[in-house]
Amino acid sequence: MPRPLWTGAISFGLVTIPIKVVSATQDRSVHFHRVHLKDGGRVRTRKVCELDGQELTQEEIGKGYEVSRDEIVPVSDEELDEMPLPTAKAIEITAFVDADSIDPVRIGDSYYLAVDGQVAAKPYTLLRRALERSDKVAVAKFAWHNRERLGLLRVREGAIVLHSMRWPDEIRSPESLTPRVVELDEDEIDRAVQLTDTMALDSISGFRDTYRDALEDLLAAKSEGKEPPEPAVDEDRDQGKVVDLMAALNASVTAAKKGRGEDKGRDGDATVHEMRPRKPAAKRTTQGGESTSTARKTAGKKAAAGKKATASEETAGTKRPAKKRSAS
Repeated sequence: MPRPLWTGAISFGLVTIPIKVVSATQDRSVHFHRVHLKDGGRVRTRKVCELDGQELTQEEIGKGYEVSRDEIVPVSDEELDEMPLPTAKAIEITAFVDADSIDPVRIGDSYYLAVDGQVAAKPYTLLRRALERSDKVAVAKFAWHNRERLGLLRVREGAIVLHSMRWPDEIRSPESLTPRVVELDEDEIDRAVQLTDTMALDSISGFRDTYRDALEDLLAAKSEGKEPPEPAVDEDRDQGKVVDLMAALNASVTAAKKGRGEDKGRDGDATVHEMRPRKPAAKRTTQGGESTSTARKTAGKKAAAGKKATASEETAGTKRPAKKRSAS
């Protein structure tokens, strides 16, 4: 088991569960040192006091909050540990919610919660069973690293996992990033959906870090005095070039099917697919990037029922003259 990062307890109502927190993930990145380009010597960071110019050890460095440019209030770790917070020594469960109600953008690091002693086994199992049977996840508060955090507790392969979560005001709104006006036709949407179906997987366990593989190959070649591997050339991508969206979707579906062995053709080679021409129907513009799919289907049904074409346009969101209203 990895070294515990924190020891404390889960507070579940009046039930207290002693636990140890260990990281659920591990860093597999390749790390570099900073070196002097001229002679390869290590470059290190020295911590120097601005007032007397002396280099300091870690034991001589504390925390301080800048009240103003000329005033800094020192704060010790003991003062932070003794703040009157109920979450200072425990992971306090405050609510249970459906897992689907949690926006993934709020989820941060993950930790396993392990029992701390045999006395914790029964209440730990009780909480785990409650989470499994209710099909809920627990929302909790806890204080780590000098701040109170929001957490999510769920069960993974018999163990309780704690995911740290960001507070609502820490999430930026994407409103300014979304396109305001989008033109799409039904064929493009259908083809994009077909592409997602073709690329669908039951599991993502087969993915691996190909950048790290290439980096390790590069480092191995350099350490052995060999030439570095040739750079990969992706001829299928032409960055910055505007392509026909429908043609790109058709080619993507064909490539995805070929990659999964679903489109081998008569001779086992790539086949040529007929490109369906676009419908001559005029494109429709929606606000806020909404699809026109629902509107078109609704309009078609109404047309079949003998209603006038104008009814479909109203359903699709086309503006109609406003009725005059008397002042009241």
